[in-house]
Amino acid sequence: GKQVAVLVPTTLLAEQHYRNFRDRFADYPMKVEVLSRFKSTKEIKAELEKVASGEIDVIIGTHRLLQPDVKFKDLGLVVVDEEQRFGVRQKEALKAMRANVHLLTLTATPIPRTLNMAMAGLRDLSIIATPPPNRLAVQTFITAWDNALLREAFQRELSRGGQLYFLHNDVESIVRMQRELSELVPEARIGIAHGQMPERELERVMLDFQKQRFNVLLSTTIIESGIDIPNANTIIINRADRFGLAQLHQLRGRVGRSHHRAYAYLVVPDRRSMTSDAEKRLEAIASMDELGAGFTLATHDLEIRGAGELLGEDQSGQMAEVGFSLYTELLERAVRSIRQGKLPDLDAGEEVRGAEVELHVAALIPEDYLPDVHTRLTLYKRISSARDADALRELQVEMIDRFGLLPDPVKHLFAIAELKLQANALGVRKLDLGENGGRLVFEAKPAIDPVA
Repeated sequence: GKQVAVLVPTTLLAEQHYRNFRDRFADYPMKVEVLSRFKSTKEIKAELEKVASGEIDVIIGTHRLLQPDVKFKDLGLVVVDEEQRFGVRQKEALKAMRANVHLLTLTATPIPRTLNMAMAGLRDLSIIATPPPNRLAVQTFITAWDNALLREAFQRELSRGGQLYFLHNDVESIVRMQRELSELVPEARIGIAHGQMPERELERVMLDFQKQRFNVLLSTTIIESGIDIPNANTIIINRADRFGLAQLHQLRGRVGRSHHRAYAYLVVPDRRSMTSDAEKRLEAIASMDELGAGFTLATHDLEIRGAGELLGEDQSGQMAEVGFSLYTELLERAVRSIRQGKLPDLDAGEEVRGAEVELHVAALIPEDYLPDVHTRLTLYKRISSARDADALRELQVEMIDRFGLLPDPVKHLFAIAELKLQANALGVRKLDLGENGGRLVFEAKPAIDPVA
């Protein structure tokens, strides 16, 4: 009996979602509507009254949903699509309407702040990693402006009956670019779309492109969010160095939405005129061209831009003074302390260091047992981060299940990890044990009562 609000960044995407929702819920007693600038003021007012009375079950809209005149009878779920396009205040505004509203954010490339909150355990994270059947990865090329190459890209797509996007993010010169492209590829039928066009004209251009009256859409980033045209399978992005990593991935995602091989051309100026961050972004997007690369790209973005503020409004920002791994570890400890009702003590270095245990035996994960270096490093981290003996035992069972019986060096590694946990609890700083005896060194002020 509750209501659902679907928040999207653009009018075009709102209309597309409305059509999909309406078709999918046609056989159910659910009323779906959209708040869009394509509607008149009178129509919008009537829909807002129905939302307030509870007649509308699912309302889809852009930032218009965040206005104070939008009242819900019983809001239960907020879905934020293309989450990376919204600011912190906008995303929290709908949550503030009700204390117990559920929030689901959808994105192919989570912004650093959101990804970091998920990795720190402040949000639940689900990854849809399986692509639709017969979906092929988009081939990505980074190139300088080259008339011959661009003409070949146009002709390849047009000769197989497909359509192209040409992204030129400058409204002032977009008509001039249309003339240049018409001279370069005379057979192309080119339509123009940008956010400063009248609503009806923009809607007409997009529908004409969808119905293949144009075979080239020359546009700004208005196509970035979720436009789904399966017949368009080549995108050329002019001055790709000016876009963010998430933007480039989203724009590349406009093509390759059917079983055809798709192509993305990132047109850039001379490398010497680009910033180092722009080069890193382009290298990342070109190297991550397999299906489902958005999450990996988002982690690159997190490392390039920083994680931003958890409680503030900055959605990215550097923590260069401490480094990414230490920052994440400090954050994890602070969250754990707060959940236990304690004040976080980030100066308590003992928790990070732990006791030093030396048994003079081989304690490692051998390469012949587990060849993949990344997996070995991950397991070393998990073993050293285990909080109790139960966690270590679960990890042993998992490793036996995945890789086979544990060799002696791995058994030694787990034994030392368990000894460290016991030593920490007893206030032991160092344990050195060998064939000729051993040595125990305690903390100056152990955290235990010696009498007990």
